[in-house]
Amino acid sequence: MTTRRVRSAVVTAAAMLAGVTACSAPGSGGSDGKAAESVVIGVASEPDTLSPLLGYGKDGNSKLFDGLLARDADLKLRPALAKALPEIGADGRTYTYTLRDGVEFSDGEPLTADDVVFTYRTILDEKTNNTARSELDAVKDVRASGDDKVVFTLKYPYTPFAGRTVLPVVPEHVAGGQDPNTGSFSTKPVGTGPYVLSAWRKGEKLTFKANPDYWGGAPKVKTFTMAVIADDNVRATRLRSGDLDGAVLPPNLAATFKNDDGTKSYEARSYDFRAVTLPTAGKVTGDRAIRQALDAAVDREAMVDKILDGAGTPAYGPLPVDDPAFAKGIERGQDLDKAQRILDAAGWKAGKDGIRAKGAQQAAFTLLYPSGDKVRQDHALAYASDAKKAGIKVTVESATWEVIEPRMGKDAVLAGFGSTGDPDFGLYTLLHSSLAGDGFNNMARYDSPAVDKALDTGRRTQAAAERKGAYEAVQRELVKNPGYTFLTHIDHLYVLADRWDGLTTQLEPHEHGFASGPWWNIEDWQPKK
Repeated sequence: MTTRRVRSAVVTAAAMLAGVTACSAPGSGGSDGKAAESVVIGVASEPDTLSPLLGYGKDGNSKLFDGLLARDADLKLRPALAKALPEIGADGRTYTYTLRDGVEFSDGEPLTADDVVFTYRTILDEKTNNTARSELDAVKDVRASGDDKVVFTLKYPYTPFAGRTVLPVVPEHVAGGQDPNTGSFSTKPVGTGPYVLSAWRKGEKLTFKANPDYWGGAPKVKTFTMAVIADDNVRATRLRSGDLDGAVLPPNLAATFKNDDGTKSYEARSYDFRAVTLPTAGKVTGDRAIRQALDAAVDREAMVDKILDGAGTPAYGPLPVDDPAFAKGIERGQDLDKAQRILDAAGWKAGKDGIRAKGAQQAAFTLLYPSGDKVRQDHALAYASDAKKAGIKVTVESATWEVIEPRMGKDAVLAGFGSTGDPDFGLYTLLHSSLAGDGFNNMARYDSPAVDKALDTGRRTQAAAERKGAYEAVQRELVKNPGYTFLTHIDHLYVLADRWDGLTTQLEPHEHGFASGPWWNIEDWQPKK
């Protein structure tokens, strides 16, 4: 949730069973061109909005919109609405983009530099309810230079700025006449992307149709539908019955398709991690000794083996161990003796039932997780079991995001985070104290002057060694003063009917299923011959 999180859809069993029906069952008519023209994908959640002005698609891969730049399969930046990568001024504070010729929005109006300026200025306007605004903090000004050039001026050199310009561009002639927070553009978007929205039934499905005039060429997949199915088991059942052509699945359910004819499984490495938020306002979670003891008590290796079936790695912090900025030496295993020593020293004494207390305050708190998410449920239960061994009582409770959100300030949450592209993209919104309680940003209300200073250094310096040192300092401080218990980094698993060529996966962020997955480049898919 380094951005405004998509909420798990609240879908009744009846609605899920009465939902979307695929045009053809998976595996039927593999050589039939018509069978490959329509795709139905089962995903766990839907966006709150389809407006980039409010945060939709900010990391790229929106099928409705394009950014100035995009990322390829290896996450390298490539031109999209821009003709080429930006020209960067000698001082690192100006970025100039030249727009591609002949690009039109899906309503037939031409793309101009004014549309780009409007998009960024609206997002930067504090009146716009975009909780990802801090990601553009470096932008001082954006202006048009003629119809085809856009110039960004930065307050300070910001090394990863080009990666921020995958942000989708919206048409001023449509969105400019609306309130960005309440206007119809959120549900009736117009973009330059390979697809247009043809229908959205909230909590059930979104249907997209190919844009025949797309500047990158008309897609071969003519329609695709995202069926919103919050429950993992229901999603797997509908995939097996042929009601879906593909789905995002947890490891235990993806494994059941391993030997099925007509389907193919895909595994994507990711920056996506599961962690327990430990709010500083909580009577128990606000105690640093409790947080340190939980960090020592958790068995991350067991979670990877038993919950993820090996499809992931232990999370020792917000960055995976193979990230270039990972702080070597912070790897740590379960150490219950250490957990006990920390609690003893802090005055948390074990009672007759084994649960510790300090005075009248018992070492007990509630841990929330979103309903229907089996992977988070299993993480939460394993976490509670490990905590109990240290004398801390964790009561696990499932709820919808509508119930969880108002309680995030005081109750722990089994949350998911992780962004690709640059350490700044994920760590700043996760940890900086200025964003505490800002929607899903800094959910734990973490407040560390040392971490703030390192994050600001990493964001503002251009020196590669200094940036690396800053992010290593962040990770080491999180070991000493944890605001979250980091559990696992998760590989994303998908199962699809084997009817198309051109399917690949990227290194993925936390947000997946809707924008990421093997369908990240669905406009490039080709029917199998």
